Amino acid sequence: MAPLPEAGYVAATSTDALADPSLPIFNVERVQLKFSISADFVAAQVANNVLILALSTGRILRIDLDSPEDIDDIDLPKKAAEIGLIRRMFLDPSASHLIINTTLGENYYLHTQSRQPRVLSRLKGVGIESIAWNPSLPTASTREILIGASDGNIYETYIEISNEFYRREERYLKSIYKIQEGPVTGLYIDLLPALPDIRRVVIGSRNRLYHLVGRIGRAGSEGSGSIFTKLFEAETPTIQESSQSASGAPSALAVSPDPADTSSNVEHDADRTFSWLSGGGILHGTLQTAPANPNLGHQIFSGSKNFERSRIPPAESSNGRQRPTQDPIEHMALTQWHILCLIEGRIVAINKLNEQIVYDQIVLERGQKAVSLMADLKKNTFWLITSEGIFEVVVTDEDRDAWKIFLERQNFDAALKYARGMSQKDAVATASGDYLIKKGQFLEAANVYGKSSKAFEQVALTFIDQGENDALRKYLLTKLSTYNKSSIMQRIMIASWLIELFMSKLNTLDDTITTKAELEENITTTETKDELKTIRGQFQDFVNKYKGDLDRKTTYEIISSHGREQELLSYATSINDYNFVLSYWIQRERWTDSLNVLKRQTDPSIFYKYSSVLMTHVPTELVDVLTRHPDLNPRNLIPALLNYSNDNNVPIAQNQAARYLLFCINQLNTTDAAIHNTLISIYAAHPSSSESALLSYLSTQSANPPPSYDADFALRLCIQHSRIQSCVHIYSLMGQYTSAVTLALKHNEIELASLIADRPSGPSVRKKLWLAVAKKVISQNSSTSSAALGKEGEENKGSIKTALEFLKRCPLLRIEDLIPFFPDFVIIDDFKDEICAALESYSQHIDALKSEMDDSAATAESIKADIVGLDKRYAIVEPGESCRVCGLPLLSRQFFVFPSCQHGFHSDCLGRKVLEGSGLTVRGRIRELQGSIGRGVGGRRREREVRELDALVGKECILCNDFAIKMIEEPFISATDDRNEWAV
Repeated sequence: MAPLPEAGYVAATSTDALADPSLPIFNVERVQLKFSISADFVAAQVANNVLILALSTGRILRIDLDSPEDIDDIDLPKKAAEIGLIRRMFLDPSASHLIINTTLGENYYLHTQSRQPRVLSRLKGVGIESIAWNPSLPTASTREILIGASDGNIYETYIEISNEFYRREERYLKSIYKIQEGPVTGLYIDLLPALPDIRRVVIGSRNRLYHLVGRIGRAGSEGSGSIFTKLFEAETPTIQESSQSASGAPSALAVSPDPADTSSNVEHDADRTFSWLSGGGILHGTLQTAPANPNLGHQIFSGSKNFERSRIPPAESSNGRQRPTQDPIEHMALTQWHILCLIEGRIVAINKLNEQIVYDQIVLERGQKAVSLMADLKKNTFWLITSEGIFEVVVTDEDRDAWKIFLERQNFDAALKYARGMSQKDAVATASGDYLIKKGQFLEAANVYGKSSKAFEQVALTFIDQGENDALRKYLLTKLSTYNKSSIMQRIMIASWLIELFMSKLNTLDDTITTKAELEENITTTETKDELKTIRGQFQDFVNKYKGDLDRKTTYEIISSHGREQELLSYATSINDYNFVLSYWIQRERWTDSLNVLKRQTDPSIFYKYSSVLMTHVPTELVDVLTRHPDLNPRNLIPALLNYSNDNNVPIAQNQAARYLLFCINQLNTTDAAIHNTLISIYAAHPSSSESALLSYLSTQSANPPPSYDADFALRLCIQHSRIQSCVHIYSLMGQYTSAVTLALKHNEIELASLIADRPSGPSVRKKLWLAVAKKVISQNSSTSSAALGKEGEENKGSIKTALEFLKRCPLLRIEDLIPFFPDFVIIDDFKDEICAALESYSQHIDALKSEMDDSAATAESIKADIVGLDKRYAIVEPGESCRVCGLPLLSRQFFVFPSCQHGFHSDCLGRKVLEGSGLTVRGRIRELQGSIGRGVGGRRREREVRELDALVGKECILCNDFAIKMIEEPFISATDDRNEWAV
């Protein structure tokens, strides 16, 4: 054999093809090899996508199907003439370990990472028929494995690669069991879940199938001794014998592969299936994993089924007739759902569930010899190897019909599990519902019918006719969950019907509890109460979930018609219809319940709507709630507050409307005039004569002007309700002191009028106000004196004295101002002392004025003398004197000389310096005058401007006034000076 440069094989199918549901379940396709074959295939194995082929020449090809272009070409250590042809090969599921058996009894071991087979000297002469690989994860060694021989012996060995020449590959080899009926045609070891020390061993022969379950032993260290000896010695196998014994008939044991990786959501069963080929046909069943005791074997075999060879149609002869004799089944393999058989050159697929033949196809031509029909347990691929070629049995969606079979068996759970698409699931649901109805399991049927497409009216009438309202309710709930949101009418109809059913059920349960009677099903009253609680919970869950599908008006009418108060409120709460809940409680005057609902609200409109009625009946509690909601607009609560104040005659300190308004003003700092005006109206209209609360509020407002209330409105209210002190306060705040004093005096509030009269800042206004107060005081005392004249003269005199003492509080008043207010009959002796004091005060004032006049005359004489002295003031300018600014001779042009300091300046030099040191206003005026004079203005205007300019420029000496002080910031050396002159 000479491999071609493009070594490898062409895959039979593609992933897209496998996904096509129109393809048959099974299809046998020949693999096109891209290398030449110089000899026939004599043995083959496949595992974990690794294909091992043995040729008659003794060569072994190892092909990784993931990269088929890379082929390992391996030769046995000796030629075929010395060791015989390769008879069998055994590959573990991970493709890590390969054992090769030849016709002359030689056995070899090949590891996946090696290309050199190692001879197994301990197994020399053993004709290996089967191997049970260790179920543990793949390791560098095989760990403990069982080997079935052609003489019926079962050996346990442990194979590990050794690089030492003197060390054998097998650590040990021990015969642990022997069957009497011939070769061991099949071996399988299995782990049981959660039982690490328990093993299951299945042994197959031509006529018998053995099953053992038991505990294995533990050697000192791994590979140091047998672990299966204890199991075989302690346990007695469960044996299943073949119904027929045919000498020379093929025998084999196969187990199902690992579950295939699919995109479906189907969870595969954890238990594997097995099939045992014998002369009596194929025994197949499930390798259950519980219970882990000797009875497990009986349980497995009793649940297994035997498929007889005779059920497979015979092949046709060359003339088209059926052959009179039938050849036995040559090879067998297991898929997840089918048994693959090779018989008379045909591949036959048998469904394990119903034992129906689903595929029967001639594959081999007459005279072709099959080497092996095998399965890759890891990758779920299946292969037929002949002496000349390779075939792949392509399996596509083999569980597509499983749901039908389970449905025929009325195993509805399994049928639904494997159903695909809505049509299949619907068929399962419908059949399952019909079956449950026949058995009287209406609740279970309701759940299933709800997921089916069976006619709605038919299902509903079935439950109604049977009087199964609970089942009908469950059906409607399930059906409602299947409708799309777009099916608005259907959802509303079903949801409303469910409300009716819930209410009927609740009423029935309530009636049962009330009458303390037992139901027909002998349910006790306690159980009925529990059921009532459960149904209420279900109703609440239903409303919360499907409240969007319930028509509000219809639902209210249904629940109300049944008189279900709790459910009515529960529904209203669920849909956030707090208006309804509040109205319900308020109509029944359940104020505490109303407030409990109101406390949980966040919508301001609800507070505004119900504040009037609640303020009337529970004002204190309502205000407590309102103060916890600063987001409310107090303006919208004014009608409720005013109604409360008008209808309730409580002390102002307990007035809840005023309490809330004060909260808004003091805590929320509201400046809304409507709020402040409302508070004033409540204070002013209160029947109490005390104005302390109103005055306290007004005083607080006046402390932070301007006030937030409408002063005109407040004044009208106070006048209307005769709140004199408050009116006076408001007049005063408005600056109308005269009106304030007049009103106070009108109501004989002398002290209040006195306080107001002191507030104006102007003396004339204050004097005017105090005169008004004095007039009132004198008139009151005069009235009192007239009434007492001739009776109590001393008291009359005391009253006038009291009035005069009161008027001393204002220093602006004089006795002469008060005399016109006294009546004609008043005797002057009563206030003679005051008149004398006033005259003495005037005399002292006149003396002071004389002194001031004398001082003024002396000052005038002094000024005149200074003026005369100024006329005689002069300064002497020497011929060589220079300007103090430019340094040029002073007499060269117009100049200024200051006699007090003898400093001289040219007029232009002084003007320039004054401009530099003057402010913007003086500087601007000087430039304005210079410009006007320069334009040739004549006449008196010129003279006036010249005098003004000379006055501005020559006002002060620039070396002696503030200008000299400002020059301290200037440097000694200017930019125009020569710095060298300052050099030392």
